[in-house]
Amino acid sequence: MPSPDPIYLDHNATTPPDPEVVTLVTELMSETWANPGSRHSLGRKARRILEDARESIAAILGAHPEELLFTSGGTESNNLALQGLIRPTPGTILTGPGEHPATAETLNHLHQMGRSLRELAVSSTGLLSEDLAQLPWNEIRLATLLLAHNETGVIQDPRPLAEHCNARSIPFHLDAVQAVGKIPVNFQALGVTSLSFGAHKFHGPRGIGGLLLRKGTRLTPLMFGGHQEQDRRPGTESVPLIAGMARALSLWNSDRERRAAHLLNLKAQLRNGLQTLGQVTFIGTDPPALPNPLPVAFHGLDGEALLVALDLAGIACSLGSTCASGSAEPAPILIAMGLPEQLQRSAVRFSLGHQQTETQIAEALHRIASVVEQQRKLIP
Repeated sequence: MPSPDPIYLDHNATTPPDPEVVTLVTELMSETWANPGSRHSLGRKARRILEDARESIAAILGAHPEELLFTSGGTESNNLALQGLIRPTPGTILTGPGEHPATAETLNHLHQMGRSLRELAVSSTGLLSEDLAQLPWNEIRLATLLLAHNETGVIQDPRPLAEHCNARSIPFHLDAVQAVGKIPVNFQALGVTSLSFGAHKFHGPRGIGGLLLRKGTRLTPLMFGGHQEQDRRPGTESVPLIAGMARALSLWNSDRERRAAHLLNLKAQLRNGLQTLGQVTFIGTDPPALPNPLPVAFHGLDGEALLVALDLAGIACSLGSTCASGSAEPAPILIAMGLPEQLQRSAVRFSLGHQQTETQIAEALHRIASVVEQQRKLIP
């Protein structure tokens, strides 16, 4: 029997590039391949495209063009911010629970270098519940937080934390990789020091991202070798990828209300259909959340076995856990939210895309229901 056509429900992991973006990147790779740092006419043409893209992205994200540095993606942006903003004096770094590995592993590195880590508390809904006024502010040297969580989709309000940090001149980095291109993000209004994003999360090309850095902020570069990006990120800029990222973000911005409404409609359709299966718990759906992800725990089932069976049925999704040392470890954010261990290990994440249709979701529900029924029959 031939394998069924796959239905992609893993858009929080990455998104398919928009056809218009693919066309633009392809054209520029053929026609605008010159070094934007060169002073001849071909280089100047590349520079104009580069700076036009910088201005477009900055305008959409509520930033000044000179506050935008181009990087290879969200991972590099997080590393550059966290390692570049930390002061040499000993102290504590504030962080949320269940941060993306790009942040968590960087913080572990800084911890090994002598920094202390202080994890902020969250409620059962995944929102910050810490009494910020009671934190040991005289010891804190840096703060970092996910704007929208990659596993739960929960959206934090970073402004109260930003107010405390700004009052004490403490750098505050915001990981907005899952937020940019999905919800409105205004860098100036958020009041943070830096903000990271990556194009492949909003139908742009892979291998390109950005870091917004407040004007006047001191940042120690991670690499050396060139004067690009204000001496903060050396390396010849990839004009085609940068222009592709700008186009992808512009396409979202011009259509964002319709996309959000469509995604919420698909999400409701998926949730209602899964609800009929019984013995399911939806995660992170009460507080403000992204319009496209739906994490759900299927009571009594093993998440890894369910993931494999769904893949064989042509459903692409992700686990609500990460693999460590060859064994499935519960996702830290689910532990922090107080989700029972049995549900932690039975959680999967479906995440939708704006190009998908109600017909596709109906077919996905049919396949998921069949898989869940088969998996439940295997339970002793």
